[in-house]
Amino acid sequence: MTTSGQLHPMQHETVRLTGKDADGYVIPLGPVNLVAVVTDAGGMVGCGAFDVDALERFGYPPAARVKPAGGASSIETVEDLLRGEIKGGANRHAEERGVAVGMTGREALDRL
Repeated sequence: MTTSGQLHPMQHETVRLTGKDADGYVIPLGPVNLVAVVTDAGGMVGCGAFDVDALERFGYPPAARVKPAGGASSIETVEDLLRGEIKGGANRHAEERGVAVGMTGREALDRL
């Protein structure tokens, strides 16, 4: 939050993947950040706050979530998300594209 009590604005950055670019977003929500990267094909890898099963029920294409790497307590930046590890949160569409538990966020995004 700013000193005036307002939330910081959403941050956007271009993420270079293998052969394509994606859009990275960080949305500050008080003590935590909501972090996601979305590919040109609509696939998404996000922090643990995302419910990828619910996204699938709403017809959202491939989605997976990551846990922080190296014992960190949360995903705070796009770089954290890229280094993070896919945990038991890839929807069926992501699994069909080869996203698997244990790969990094960057590896998963390259498949989406």
